[in-house]
Amino acid sequence: MARAGKPTQSATIIDVAARAGVSAMTVSRVINGRSGVSAETRAAVEKAVAELAYVPNAAARSLVTSAELRIGVLYSNPSAAFMSEFLTGVFEEASIRGARLVLLKGEGGRPPAAEALAKFAATGLSGIILAPPLGESVAVLQALRGVGVPMAAIGAHGVRGATCVRIDDRHAAYEMTRHLLDLGHRRIGFVLGNPDQAASAERMAGFYEAVREVDGVAVQVAQGDFSYASGLAAGEQLLDGPAPPTAVFASNDDMAAAIVSVAHRRQLDVPRQLTVVGFDDTTAAVTLWPPLTTVHQPVRRLAAEALALVASEARAPGGKQRPRRDRILDHSLIQRSSTAAPPGD
Repeated sequence: MARAGKPTQSATIIDVAARAGVSAMTVSRVINGRSGVSAETRAAVEKAVAELAYVPNAAARSLVTSAELRIGVLYSNPSAAFMSEFLTGVFEEASIRGARLVLLKGEGGRPPAAEALAKFAATGLSGIILAPPLGESVAVLQALRGVGVPMAAIGAHGVRGATCVRIDDRHAAYEMTRHLLDLGHRRIGFVLGNPDQAASAERMAGFYEAVREVDGVAVQVAQGDFSYASGLAAGEQLLDGPAPPTAVFASNDDMAAAIVSVAHRRQLDVPRQLTVVGFDDTTAAVTLWPPLTTVHQPVRRLAAEALALVASEARAPGGKQRPRRDRILDHSLIQRSSTAAPPGD
């Protein structure tokens, strides 16, 4: 069961594509009056545009007379599923905004080398997008200090000099934990994410906020870093104890998938003997058995929104910068087959 929230910001081309059931490139062709689109598809796109009150970026439709946007994208995330969604959102929105992307990748969640960051900052960028965890990296923020272009940080909290585009991590984790408690679970494991990311602390805070509302809950916590490998280690730790949890809430889908793998290796039935839930709703949530109950974080839309914000600010007359403030998008709880009441209930 998914809980749909009300839109809190202007629609993007990703939203129009989802509503019409087509690709973002098809939406672009319709908006720009290009051929190669059936009458039925064109009508569906035009209907979605009207329903969502989508306004195409005027600058992106007149590139021949406007300066080229060069948007830098910094990323280094151990979750391949998350990065696939993130990069898809960035590429699709960039194609509509007429932006050229300049990519710089770090490895394993670590920032690129200082020399690479310095060269990146000096390439004449119009704006910068930071994928987690780099939006909260001291080394990255120091290297970009003084660049003087609009920046957006995905999934970050309170980054000085950048607009943070995220969901309400704390409330999302609270809702998922309440779901586990409502199923009857009183021994619950929680797997933390990267300790250097504020989202990890927010999700843990939401977890404990829900737990404190119910008496008699035994909590076990294991440290992860959002990678599958860390989820395997956390799963072994949680399930090795004398009174292992009947439910495990992992801070992202990659770690949750690893917990399911550990359970299978121990011949534990998921969900009859162990409930497992995740966070993000990436492809990892639906490519294993059983499919994961998880928090839907609209990663693709977060990325598209970040690029739209940076592009719009970069094209603002006189380079006028807007006040920095968080953009919080809606999340939802997606219930699949990995949850059940605890054994014996």
